[in-house]
Amino acid sequence: MAKRTSSGHTRRDFLIGTGAGLVAAAVAPGCAPARRPAAAPSRPNIVFLLTDDQRWDTLGCMGNPIIRTPHIDRMASLGLVFENMFVTTSICMASRASLFTGQYTRSHGVDNFSKPLSPEGFALSYPERLRAAGYRTGFVGKYGVGPVPKDRFDFIRAFGGQGHYFPESPAARAKPEDAGELTGPHQNALMTRQAIEFLDGCTPGRPFCLSVSFKSPHCQDGDPRQFLSELDLADLYKDVAIPVPKTADPADFDRFPGFVKDSEGRRRWQIRFSTPENREEMVKGYYRLISGVDRAVGRLREALDARGLAADTVILFAGDNGFYLGEHGLAGKWLAHEESIRVPLVVYDPRLAFGQRGRRVREMVLNIDLAPTILDLAGLPVPAAMQGRSLVPLARGQAPPWRTDWFYEHTMLADIIPPCEAVRDGRFKYIRYLKGDLPPEELYDLLADPHETRNLASAPFHRDRLEAMRRRWQTWRDALAAWRPDKPGRLRELL
Repeated sequence: MAKRTSSGHTRRDFLIGTGAGLVAAAVAPGCAPARRPAAAPSRPNIVFLLTDDQRWDTLGCMGNPIIRTPHIDRMASLGLVFENMFVTTSICMASRASLFTGQYTRSHGVDNFSKPLSPEGFALSYPERLRAAGYRTGFVGKYGVGPVPKDRFDFIRAFGGQGHYFPESPAARAKPEDAGELTGPHQNALMTRQAIEFLDGCTPGRPFCLSVSFKSPHCQDGDPRQFLSELDLADLYKDVAIPVPKTADPADFDRFPGFVKDSEGRRRWQIRFSTPENREEMVKGYYRLISGVDRAVGRLREALDARGLAADTVILFAGDNGFYLGEHGLAGKWLAHEESIRVPLVVYDPRLAFGQRGRRVREMVLNIDLAPTILDLAGLPVPAAMQGRSLVPLARGQAPPWRTDWFYEHTMLADIIPPCEAVRDGRFKYIRYLKGDLPPEELYDLLADPHETRNLASAPFHRDRLEAMRRRWQTWRDALAAWRPDKPGRLRELL
């Protein structure tokens, strides 16, 4: 039996295969604290790493005792972990547009897979603002917001749609149900090489912003294998038992309204999690993809260090939305439960004082906060049209007045995904489905019931709380509807 550390991990938990061997994260090049030169430039380089469908609790630094993410965990130990990071719409194209613009979906308007940002939206985006300010900008990986804009970045190696994990293999050309052979380089490895290609094109004295948008750990739509990791990671987690979620009891699913039971989330549950054996393999595949991303993060940090860029480069690592792994009898994302809306956020800034590193930030932060944060890091003003807030004060250990609640929305693809809106504060969550004359409601006390198993919406004792959360939902809804870029109005107070 493998020897366990005091944290409950085995030694193998901290080792990830790279090529022919294993490299320990603790001694991996580029993972030590960056040393600052005597005269550092005033504008840092920025690397924004984004994963697809990665929920908040799938990193070692977020308390997951199984998954192996030593490089990200090491970065977290030297930087900051935002424990309560959420997305305002849990679907890739809308969330990515929010990450670009710092706006809610109903403000930026990207509500289907083929719709790009408007010219005004792209002009607002952090890549465009940084490029106008002299930054060299690059984008690698899944673009996800309509057609790939070839002329909007100084360097772009992006693909449209969902792409394929093995783009050069027969599987990429076969019908999905044929499950073709997996050969050639994995998308994680290709993107790592492309990101390093961008770094090799950077020139001293000009800051850069590189956005790397992984496909991992999104499923391979249509392929019965679903989660196609690197071939050399195929045995990772082989001897690990995956625990069954607390909310996998059929009774938890049965309490939902009929349109949830008949939704896309349940259809995908049938594919992935309807048998114990299937669920075990699907979760392991999902974890392997995340471990593959972790390996890519280690290689990118090594590349930054080898090129003398590490000491002046801020790295942000986040997910674009969450993901059900069978909780509540569901798969996918979209609805407003924690599994769907909560994502990881790790920020490594080598300029932070050592006393500020290794902290865990508890304030509720949102995907709309990342664009303002990136601009603030670069010393640029945050446009009034951005609805998020810079996280730089929190990262510096300051205690600015901060949001006490926030609004969630998902109203697209209503024929297969139940449209819903929600308000979440530090303790309670109110969910309102937007169907029927009497829309079903959910109310959860997250302190007493973190797994959201007891809907309190019909409980007499919580009637006042339900009414208060309904009013807050209406306030947020009205403020977003009335918002204009030049007249933020009530929304600015709420944000």
